[in-house]
Amino acid sequence: MLALLTFLLFTGLVAYYAWRKTRGEDHDDAQVFFLAGRSLPWYIIAGSLLLTNLSTEQLIGLNGSAYRFGFIVIAWEIVAVIALAVMAVVFFPRYWRRGIATVPQFLELRYDPTTRKIVSGIFLLTICVGFLPFVLYSGAVALEGLFQISDQLGIPPTASITALIWAVGLAGAVYALFGGLKAVAWSDTLNGIGLLAGGLLIPFLGILALGEGSWGAGWHRLLAHQRPQFETLGAPDSAIPMSTLFTGMLLLNMYYWCMNQTIVQRTFGARSLADGQQGLLATGLLKLLGPLYLVLPGVIALEMFGADLAEGDLAYPLLVTAVLPPALIGFFGAVLCGAILSSYNSALHSAATLFGLDIYRGAWRPAASDRQAVRAGRWFGAGLALAAMICAPWIAHAPDGLYVLMKQLAAIFNIPLLAVIVMGLVSARHPAWSAKVALLGGALFYIFVSLLGGNRPGGYEVHWLHVAGLNFGLLVVFMFVAGWLFPRTVPRPDLPTADSAAQPWRGTKPAALGLVVLTLLLYAGLHRFAAG
Repeated sequence: MLALLTFLLFTGLVAYYAWRKTRGEDHDDAQVFFLAGRSLPWYIIAGSLLLTNLSTEQLIGLNGSAYRFGFIVIAWEIVAVIALAVMAVVFFPRYWRRGIATVPQFLELRYDPTTRKIVSGIFLLTICVGFLPFVLYSGAVALEGLFQISDQLGIPPTASITALIWAVGLAGAVYALFGGLKAVAWSDTLNGIGLLAGGLLIPFLGILALGEGSWGAGWHRLLAHQRPQFETLGAPDSAIPMSTLFTGMLLLNMYYWCMNQTIVQRTFGARSLADGQQGLLATGLLKLLGPLYLVLPGVIALEMFGADLAEGDLAYPLLVTAVLPPALIGFFGAVLCGAILSSYNSALHSAATLFGLDIYRGAWRPAASDRQAVRAGRWFGAGLALAAMICAPWIAHAPDGLYVLMKQLAAIFNIPLLAVIVMGLVSARHPAWSAKVALLGGALFYIFVSLLGGNRPGGYEVHWLHVAGLNFGLLVVFMFVAGWLFPRTVPRPDLPTADSAAQPWRGTKPAALGLVVLTLLLYAGLHRFAAG
C-alpha cells in the first residue's frame, strides 16, 4: 500500500506541475503545440533531452548488456557526449538560423520537396518500428519486476506485461497528443531529477548488499571477482570491439543526437540559440554520469546473481527488487514510469509534428490552418500509438538483448539519413536524385549485407557496426561523385533566417572541447582501473 501511495503521489505531482506550466495556452496553435512557443530555457532543454534519451530500454537493455559483456557497452552512452558537442558547435546553429521545425524541412532546402516527404516517412517508420515498441516493452518489464503485478492478480507475467504495455501506451498518448511539447519538456525535467536520484541509488544499495551492510566490503568483493568487467576497450572478438568506436558507434550516435527529430525538437523549442547550445552541452556533462546507473548495476547483478540468468535483460529488474527498501519502491516506480512516458511521449509528439507539418501540411494540404495541422498530427499520433502497443510484445525474445536489437534495426535507415543530411550540410551541389538513391540503396545494402548476409561484405566477416561504417562511407563517396559529375546549375536558396540577431553562446567551443577531453579521460581511467 505504501508503494502504491508514493507512486501515485509523485506521478500526480509531476502531472500537476506540467499542467500549471502550460494552462491557458492555445494547444491548437502549431507554434505552441509543436515547438513550445520557442520558450524553453537551457536547463529545461537539458532535462528533457536527458530523460527523452534515458528510459527503461536503456536502464534494462544497457544494464542487461553490461551483465553479459561488461563495461565495453559504455560506448553507447559515452560516445554520445562527443555527438552532443558536435551538435552544439556544428549542426544546431545551422538548424536554428533557418527557423525550421523539423529536420526534413532542411532537406527540402538542400534537395527537393520529394526528399522531404520521403525522409519524413522514414522518420515515422523508424519511430513506429524501431523505438516506441521497445520503450513500451522494456517499461512494462520494469514495472512488472518492481511491483510483481502478475503475482498480485494471479495472472501469467506475459499477460501482466501486455496489460502494462496498453496502460502506459494509452496514458502516454493522451499526455503527448493533448499537452504539446512544453508539457512534455517540463514533466521530463521533474522526472529526470527523480530518475537520476533513483538510478544512482541502485548501484549504491547494490554494493551495500554485496558487503552485507558494509559498502567497503561490497566494493572489495566486486573488484575481487569482477574487476576485468570494468574494461572499456573491447577486444576484436568482443561484443563491441574498440575499432567500432570510430565507425558505426560514432555514426549512429551522430545521427541520434544531431538529426533524430525526437531529440532535436527539444532544441528547436529553445528561447535562443545560446539556450539551445547550453542545454546540449549540459546534457553531455550529465551523460558522463551515465555509466554509474546504466552499466555498473549490470556488473553488480553479475556478482550478485551469477551468470546463470536466462536473459540478461532480467538483471536490472531483479537487482532493483533485491536491494530497494519497500518504502522507496513506489517512488522508484513513479520515476521509472515517468522515464517510460518521457521517451514514449517525446517520440509520439515528434511523430505528430512530422506528420502534421511535413506530410499533412507539406504534401497534402499546403493551405491547412494551424488547427487543422495539429488535429491531423494528433490523429496520426493516436494511430501510431495503437500500432506500437500491438507490436511491443513481439520483442520479448530478442536473441542479443533488446538494446542491441533496437540499434541494429535503427542502422537500416539511420546511416543513409546521416549520409544524406551531412552531404546536404557540406554543399548544395548534390542533385536531389542522389539523395533518393542513397536513402534506398543504403537501406538495402545494410539489410542484405548485415541482417540477411551475416555481416560478410566481400566474403569477410566483420562486426555489424563496421558494416554500418562501410555503408556510410560508400554513400558519401557516391553522393560526392554524383555532385561532381551532375552538379546543380541553380542551387536552391536557403530558408530565411528566423532571427538574424541570434548570437551563439561564447563558451560553446571551449565547453565542447572540455567534454571531449573528459570523455577520453574517462575511457583511459577505466582502462587502467580494469588492469589493476
